[in-house]
Amino acid sequence: MLILTCLSQLQRLEEALRRSLPLALPVYGAVLNINRGNPGELEVVVDSWPNFGAILARRRGEVAGGDFFFFGGGGNGTQRGGGHWEHLRAHAVGGNRGCWGEPLGILGKGTGGTGRLAPGVRVGTLSPAHVDLLNETWPYGGNARSRRYLGELLGRYPHFCLQDGAGDPLSWTLTDHFGTGTHGYTLPGHRRHGHMRAVLSLAARQAQARGFPAFG
Repeated sequence: MLILTCLSQLQRLEEALRRSLPLALPVYGAVLNINRGNPGELEVVVDSWPNFGAILARRRGEVAGGDFFFFGGGGNGTQRGGGHWEHLRAHAVGGNRGCWGEPLGILGKGTGGTGRLAPGVRVGTLSPAHVDLLNETWPYGGNARSRRYLGELLGRYPHFCLQDGAGDPLSWTLTDHFGTGTHGYTLPGHRRHGHMRAVLSLAARQAQARGFPAFG
């Protein structure tokens, strides 16, 4: 196995994975983050170069048994590795209210504009002081492990939030190590006002501006 550290190799890998979309979408998101400042301190490992057949995206310095995505070429599909991130992220993908797990680029088309926000609602940011709120409102949170995970996402990756006039969060979404969204949530008393649509539109616009793919 070979760890890719050369910028030209990583850029070439990004282009190769782009040609394999949407099959390579999960690991492609990790490579995009690596090539855009690497806020998650990830690394990419391939079985060979430049003609690779398998690729891992994992935390820098971890062994192969850690958290990763695996892309097998030749139509073998995409398989997800186990570990801390995957255990938590697996619960965020599906039909649970308050969570969403689609790659941000997929939201890029068809989300429409943010529209006009309700009076007193403004675009704001979350802070470390809101980690407990995030942990309490995530259906698979409520423990120390999920709190650390959400705090790491908040500190490393883009997030989007709508606030009321007092600066308290009403609706938000986070993004993760692999370029996907996680824990999109609107407080129950503020639903059915288009807040989540506005938040997702903001997230999709920034994803496209950073070069993440759009489908639709």
